[in-house]
Amino acid sequence: MGLLRTILIILLVYFGFKILARLFAPLLLKFVAKKAEEKFGGQFGGFQNPNQQRQQQKQNEGETVIDKMPNDNKSSNQKVGEYIDYEEID
Repeated sequence: MGLLRTILIILLVYFGFKILARLFAPLLLKFVAKKAEEKFGGQFGGFQNPNQQRQQQKQNEGETVIDKMPNDNKSSNQKVGEYIDYEEID
């Protein structure tokens, strides 16, 4: 009788846990996702487009900001080498 009662209790706990997991798993996942988003946003200053970032930088008076654009005047050497057509010999 004790063995049957123990098995019944184990089964009730197992199925109860499955039911509760199905109910609370979406809520738990939303909570974890929100926390991860807040942590990620805090590290990188939030999700702002570049225009908002430039405006925010302009508001900070007295700071020196140097933005350099790379030179796009790189010309490639057109004469790389000689083209040789190989033929297979039997």
